[in-house]
Amino acid sequence: MKRKFSPFLLMLCLSAAVIAAVYFLYRLNVLPHKRFTNADFGVAPYVSAVDADGDGVDDQTDILESALEYVGTKPRYKSKYYASGYPDDGCGVCTDVVAFALRGAGYDLMELVNEDILRAPEQYGVATPDRKIDFRRVRNLAVYFKDTARALTTDLSEIGEWQGGDIVIFQNHIGIVSNARNKKGVPFLIHHAGTAQLRYEEDVLERYKDRIVGHYRVS
Repeated sequence: MKRKFSPFLLMLCLSAAVIAAVYFLYRLNVLPHKRFTNADFGVAPYVSAVDADGDGVDDQTDILESALEYVGTKPRYKSKYYASGYPDDGCGVCTDVVAFALRGAGYDLMELVNEDILRAPEQYGVATPDRKIDFRRVRNLAVYFKDTARALTTDLSEIGEWQGGDIVIFQNHIGIVSNARNKKGVPFLIHHAGTAQLRYEEDVLERYKDRIVGHYRVS
């Protein structure tokens, strides 16, 4: 004797499947996350008193806008050595988001990191400095920003201390803090994590909070 499948039970199962699918697509950043702003949380945007490249835009804003402009080119993820130092073929890795963001604000990270390595090679543990690649390694940038930038909290609950244009360093990754925030006020991350990444600006800081090793502001 065949059992009749309740239409209500069928609809319930289908609804549960759709909800689960939407949840996982959201978690994987396939679906866009709702974006909030500083104003939604009463956070005053940080404005730097410095304008390194003299373009009329303060450094903090310049770094943020340059990071967004760079990822807007949709660079392909590829790790390789470039004779030019900076990638020139539409490819890049996580450190290039930071390098191009700072270059857009008037800071040549390739030269700055090289100068700091030559000044204090023992801090970096670099046997043979190579200016064309040293600035594209997370471990070197962790030392450089710790040595030269303003260190800030790594506690994500202090949302007012996290501003678009800040730099956040993970154990093996780096990115730029976005000015977009999630419903808790935690900012999105502008980064380049791999070939499977669908978006370059993502709500992932909370997911990787245990891997954060540094949070810095250049000026």
